[in-house]
Amino acid sequence: MRPIRHLLTAVIAALALAGVSALAEQRPNVILIVVDDLGYGELGCYGGKGIPTPHIDSLAASGARFTSGYVTAPFCAASRAALMTGRFQTRFGFEFNPIGAKNAAPGIGLPVAEKTVADRLRDSGYATGLVGKWHLGGTAEFHPQRRGFDEFFGFLHEGHFYVQPPWQGVTTWLRRKTLPDGGQGRWTSPDGRIVWSTHLGSNEPEYDTDNPLLRSSQPVDEQANLTDAFTREACDFIARHSAQPFFLYLAYNSVHSPMQATDDYLKKFAHIEDIQRRIFAAMLAHLDDSVGKVLAQLRDSGLEENTLVVFLSDNGGPTQELTSSNTPLRGGKGELWDGGIRVPFIASWKNHINAGQVVDAPVASIDATATALKVAGASAEATLDGINLMPLLTGKTTQLPERPLFWRVGKKNALRLGHWKLIRDGKEWQLFDLAHDISETRNLATKEPARVQQLSALWDKWNAEQIEPLWR
Repeated sequence: MRPIRHLLTAVIAALALAGVSALAEQRPNVILIVVDDLGYGELGCYGGKGIPTPHIDSLAASGARFTSGYVTAPFCAASRAALMTGRFQTRFGFEFNPIGAKNAAPGIGLPVAEKTVADRLRDSGYATGLVGKWHLGGTAEFHPQRRGFDEFFGFLHEGHFYVQPPWQGVTTWLRRKTLPDGGQGRWTSPDGRIVWSTHLGSNEPEYDTDNPLLRSSQPVDEQANLTDAFTREACDFIARHSAQPFFLYLAYNSVHSPMQATDDYLKKFAHIEDIQRRIFAAMLAHLDDSVGKVLAQLRDSGLEENTLVVFLSDNGGPTQELTSSNTPLRGGKGELWDGGIRVPFIASWKNHINAGQVVDAPVASIDATATALKVAGASAEATLDGINLMPLLTGKTTQLPERPLFWRVGKKNALRLGHWKLIRDGKEWQLFDLAHDISETRNLATKEPARVQQLSALWDKWNAEQIEPLWR
């Protein structure tokens, strides 16, 4: 009897294990790749010229590219707060961007009462990891591993130098108020490694001050370029968790300042005369190759058909600072013109999302959050502002329900409904028809007063549901 009992036990255990494995295979992995300060017009798949981006473009070719993909804020932290929660960040007071010492100030961060996508996915059985930039609180209560992430490798504040001082093997472009001779303009060190520019009238922020690179909460002596280090860590996370469903938030700090480009990538763009643009090109090409390595790791691990990959920028490009182009959009980072909030936005999932789609309907980063939770089968309360995009991406429906998208940054306010955009900056509302005026050059407010009244009433109703900012 004992051998039979043991045999039955073994069979039951094997069936249970097979059931768990089958369930894991049915539950897709989710990789959210967020890059920093990349303008709308730089990638090849968005019409960019001169800087090849074949790996990111391949995501668009294998999936869906959104031409009206928006973030909910025109700068880093507030945009990421919405992405992590699936809710407009103004609902919980994260309206402004903490920078410098404010990152480490008590009480400044993603409110602990807000559930993150990592919280929800971990509670439903996913392994969760963050590699890269956090920028949602620099004190203990806001640490990523207290916000749903099993693992963390990266930094907590808004930026970081890509290599340690004395910055060997790279050319570094820095903002300065004054050149070594006391004048204005541009200065290059005798060895060509350092370039100072006064064109923005400010000094480069002290990104690394009180902002170490961390593994969990322990400082790391990282010798690799951060773009390479983050790629290495992301590939390792994928390889280690290939037998279970996982969520990886890969938050590159590239192409955010400080501008630092490696020698090998700079050589590829030696034909670009302007050194600032050449450094940017090298950084973007480096980033693209890194995304390619992550996609290769997925293929090598046999996970390509079981992984939803979403790629987007956290806001539009700061053109003067980086040369990052938002063409053909107006404005850039920090503004509610489309150049500040309409971003490269791509979703790919082999054999699930119809390949080569171009989606013109307005979507938002919070929709990526809602979609990830839906495909993972994770619980999400009705308080989410995002919607599941999979019916559209799989061809089950041909259009999304028309709904407004909203923005509020102090006196800067905006709304988009369909192809109509309403915007103001402490003054009268302006109205633009984005279907015929993507660059927002023709204000139609005086010609369409009824539409302005209708849309502004929608904004007022939404605004009444938001709370006051927790800091400024």
